Amino acid sequence: MEHPQRLIVFDLETTGLSPKRGDLVIEIGAVAIENGRLADEFQSLIKIDKPIPWQASRVHGISNKMLADQPPATRIFPEFYSFIAQNPLIAHNAAFDLRFLNHEFSRLGLTLENPHHCTLKLSRRNYPQLRSHKLENLAHHLLGPAATKNLRLHRALDDARLTAKIWLEMMNQGEM
Repeated sequence: MEHPQRLIVFDLETTGLSPKRGDLVIEIGAVAIENGRLADEFQSLIKIDKPIPWQASRVHGISNKMLADQPPATRIFPEFYSFIAQNPLIAHNAAFDLRFLNHEFSRLGLTLENPHHCTLKLSRRNYPQLRSHKLENLAHHLLGPAATKNLRLHRALDDARLTAKIWLEMMNQGEM
C-alpha cells in the first residue's frame, strides 16, 4: 500500500505538564514517514535556564547537566518548524504535545496550522478492550512485546519512532 504524503510523527519531553505554568520543552524527537516508510529524523535536546523538577527527570531521565551544552529553543524550534513544514503531524496524546509546541512556536512568532492525528485517540476508539492505551501497551498489542525491547521509553526520538511504527501498523490494518 502506497502512502505518498509526508507525515511527521513527533514527541516532546518537558519539564512538567503545563506551558501556562512555565513548563518547557527540553527534547524533541521526530520521524518523517514517506511512502509508508520511516524516511528522515529530527532530534535535539534543548538548553533551558531553569532546573528540571525531579518528578519530570524521573520520568524521562533528562538532567540539567545533559542540557548544559545543548542549543537553545530559539535555535531548535525554527529548525523543527522547517522540518515539519506544512505536513500532517502525528503524536501519541497529541493534545499534550501540540499545546507545548504551539506555546513554544508562538514565543518565536511562528504559527502551527498543520493538520494532526492522535494515536492515543485512535487506540481508544479502535481497541476499547485494552486496559491502558499508553504508548508501550499499544505497541505491545499491535507490534508484540519485542517492539519496545531496545528503546528508551519516554525519550523523544525513541517514542516518535515507536509511534510511527504504531501508525503504520494501524494504517496497514485499516484502522484509520
